[in-house]
Amino acid sequence: MLEQLEKLDQELFLYLNEQQSPFWDNVMVTVSDKYFWIPFYLLLIGYIIWRYKLQSIPMLLMAVAGIGLADYVASGIFKPYFARLRPCHDPEISAMVNLVRGCGGQFGFLSSHASTGFALAVFFNLTLSDRYLIFKILLVTWAVMVSYSRIYLGVHYPGDTLGGALVGTGTAMLAVVGYRFWLRKYTRFQHKPLA
Repeated sequence: MLEQLEKLDQELFLYLNEQQSPFWDNVMVTVSDKYFWIPFYLLLIGYIIWRYKLQSIPMLLMAVAGIGLADYVASGIFKPYFARLRPCHDPEISAMVNLVRGCGGQFGFLSSHASTGFALAVFFNLTLSDRYLIFKILLVTWAVMVSYSRIYLGVHYPGDTLGGALVGTGTAMLAVVGYRFWLRKYTRFQHKPLA
């Protein structure tokens, strides 16, 4: 059963990875670049601080905790434990991989990009009010695009990104529990709506 899943994962990877063009190469390299998103993160942090005042402290701290935990679980636990080669390092298929820019570390299960992206997206989907519905949809779309870019670039199997997304979702949910506990325990952090 496990061998069949791995074979399916390889076949799906090869299909998705061969959908290449010079235009999309540049787009996916940009989408996958963590430094490209720094202005977005800074704007998000600034808006949360402006909008939520004192409540932004536990919100941002628990968001960072959820994202950090997602990264640690993916890179610090899963990758060394499962030691699954990235497609670009896998001798069985590496010759067929369209590698756009660099292969990265030896192991790929789980994708840290997917785990941290989904941790951020899910945390804010669960903590922000429904008035931010469009922003919430955009966050999830962004997390999916970042995850897909890793397959496109030839550095992760679909299973790596799906597993990363599940871990990120789980750590985000834990962070939300911590955030809500913090708000209940310390009422001074509760948000007072803007006039």
